[in-house]
Amino acid sequence: MNAARKTTFALLALTGALAASAALADRGMGGMGGIGGMGGPGGRGAMMLEMFDAIDANKDGKITQDEIAAHRVAEFAAADTNGDGQLGSEELQAQMLNQMMARRASRMIENMDADGNGSLSADEMREGPLSANFARIDTDNDGAISKEEAQAAAEKVGKRREGRRHMMGGTDN
Repeated sequence: MNAARKTTFALLALTGALAASAALADRGMGGMGGIGGMGGPGGRGAMMLEMFDAIDANKDGKITQDEIAAHRVAEFAAADTNGDGQLGSEELQAQMLNQMMARRASRMIENMDADGNGSLSADEMREGPLSANFARIDTDNDGAISKEEAQAAAEKVGKRREGRRHMMGGTDN
């Protein structure tokens, strides 16, 4: 294998790892974007379906090894903002954030776009979690949320998440 092929292979492998890490972060699993497990909902199959249209360059409804390789190279090049052929920490963080935000925005439109036009109007935007949970957070029922009430609510959410993590066998270490 010549040096150019080795470099291309290494870039493809790194980009694949980058995409996998992105999948994990998006699912709250510690990496970059949408892989929860091997199969089933939220698994690698779900991530592939989410990315299918982007990978299918000729839009024939099929993806080939060449299209996958080209997509990985393009993803790496997009992440390599300084053009040095390597991804530093800041570049990886920016790529991870962009991928996570793009997936979340797509899901938000998918879930809230009542008229199916591919965008959200002010009427289609739901209340945010603070507004939707206002009465529950305002524990003294004075019509306002104090900083102490907000902190108590945040701690409650943190404890619930910790409990779920514990039940799933996760650890903090």
